[in-house]
Amino acid sequence: MKRTSLAPCNPIDTRIRCNPLLVDSHCHLNYLDDPNGALARARQAQVSGCLCIGVEHKTIRQVLDFAAAHRDVWASVGEHPGSCSGDASWVSGYLSERRVVAVGEMGLDYHYEKQVDAQSAQRHTFAQQMAMAEQHDLPVIIHTRDAIADTLSIMADFPSVRGVLHCFTETRQMAEQAVAMGYYISISGIVTFRNADNVREVAMHVPADRLLVETDAPWLAPVPHRGQQNEPGFVQHTAQYLAELRGVSFAQLAEQTSANFYQLFTAATCAEKSPESD
Repeated sequence: MKRTSLAPCNPIDTRIRCNPLLVDSHCHLNYLDDPNGALARARQAQVSGCLCIGVEHKTIRQVLDFAAAHRDVWASVGEHPGSCSGDASWVSGYLSERRVVAVGEMGLDYHYEKQVDAQSAQRHTFAQQMAMAEQHDLPVIIHTRDAIADTLSIMADFPSVRGVLHCFTETRQMAEQAVAMGYYISISGIVTFRNADNVREVAMHVPADRLLVETDAPWLAPVPHRGQQNEPGFVQHTAQYLAELRGVSFAQLAEQTSANFYQLFTAATCAEKSPESD
């Protein structure tokens, strides 16, 4: 696999021109107070699609049903490390359902979990889901916090798997290693926060063809909505901030990140209708 360092501004791949509007590559619509209203507002904000992320068994049906009901919403299925049960085998039973385009959110989070046994369980369920992605030829959505070495180690154990490190807050060195493995880096509204210099450092240098944008709604609303419940339409603020940070136009960044989304999540197809109606 070709190894790529973090360097700004690779050209847009013109073979993948779907919709130059924004895509929210990671949100949790089922946790919003008003998901249908938020989706309508996102369409008005020229957000052409949303990937609704599954994180636990007990709520996965909400995710799948919402995606099935809307032609501009897709779903992923996974067990988040914060919901770690020690056995994520349930995930495989949902990967063939309609509009499922990825495995995850999965990964490791040692920020709050310090117990050795619990961390071991997280590693086990992470590896389980990576194996499922390999078997089903689906991309993965990885959560990592304060677990750089173990996350990279498990990623390296599955070299054929592609995916994204979502809501990236780790080091530039980790981002470089992930990009070298063929992964994408997704930037959330955290990049607009005053104390997020490390995220800005990464966001400035991720290759353009490995960059995604997301909200992680209902959390982490970007400035100027910080403190409010986040929603997919707010991805425009993160994208505008990123465009200025990287010295490109908003249109260029929107087109590139949307192209990247469809390049990674190949089972997601562009909505044929306009964003204003189902």
